[in-house]
Amino acid sequence: MAVATAAEQAAPGSKHNIEGSRQAYYDKIAKFHMAPLWEVLKGLVTPEPKTKYKAAVWKFADVKRLILEAGGVISAEEAERRVLVLENPGMPGKSRVTNSLFAGVQLILPGEVAEVHRHSASAIRFMLEGEGAYTAVEGEKSQMRHGDFIITANWAPHDHGNPGNQPAMWLDVLDMPTVNHFEASFSEHFDEKMQKTNHEDGDSFERFASGVLPDGMPATANRTPVINYPYSKMRPILERLKNTGDIDKRHGARVRYANPINGGPVMPTMGAYIALFPKGFKGENYRSTDGMVFACAEGHGKTIVEGEDTIEWGVNDVFVIPPWKRYHHEPSEESVLFSISDRPAQEALGIWREGN
Repeated sequence: MAVATAAEQAAPGSKHNIEGSRQAYYDKIAKFHMAPLWEVLKGLVTPEPKTKYKAAVWKFADVKRLILEAGGVISAEEAERRVLVLENPGMPGKSRVTNSLFAGVQLILPGEVAEVHRHSASAIRFMLEGEGAYTAVEGEKSQMRHGDFIITANWAPHDHGNPGNQPAMWLDVLDMPTVNHFEASFSEHFDEKMQKTNHEDGDSFERFASGVLPDGMPATANRTPVINYPYSKMRPILERLKNTGDIDKRHGARVRYANPINGGPVMPTMGAYIALFPKGFKGENYRSTDGMVFACAEGHGKTIVEGEDTIEWGVNDVFVIPPWKRYHHEPSEESVLFSISDRPAQEALGIWREGN
């Protein structure tokens, strides 16, 4: 291969000369905290979404064993919230399951109380295992049972307790990464350990999700007033859809948790679904720009990602599918999957997209 001579390298218009001039220019503008867009444009504007996050599964047998061990290491009072973070293996150390969502599994042992606080981030709980525990949100003390979907909206006071005799474990998903992206995080603690509750268990569901609304209720609330969507009420609806053949070829017999005020998502930053897959169901490929967190409420099966990775799941297992990765579900028996993502936020911004 011919090597350019010094004269050729120094000639006006030579590649070497141009590169040297450009680098000198880049060095100059860097002193003024500027950079050339044309050098980074391809990384900022991509033909399709790119992600460093990976598909992953957290087996409940492992999670349960390890979080019960944490119960002997630190108390709920010391930890404030005794949670094992589900860190995406593609981005270790970032405390994220997707780029916009935090996920973890929380433990409350019998006799413990996780004291009342509130924060800018919105949170959900999906109850995995245990009886007798409760969460108190905005004056309602709600019992937590397997498969229940519980809302803690932005800045809502909330505390948890377990007067029962079994350890209680649930999935937490919060929009903390989204809030922190905007550098808009606030939090506050209270003098009392537990908030005063004057609404009985199930009050908000019966009050707001029964086809009627209290007279004078505003019709513009951007988040649901319902605290707990009980699994005992959701499961028969899924069965009804299955029996009438209302089964999507990708998502099964699926319903969206809705804000009964306006029919929109339960929160502006996160939306959730629950779906029943009949035995023998083999889903068609699907992908969307919202990374999806799944939790298995019933059954067993597998999810194939990009035609290569196979995630095997069973009851209480949690798994994640990154944005714009093709996947399909293949249950080995009748199964129910809960899922949650940042789709409402993306839709509000006009950037959400789906495909096959």
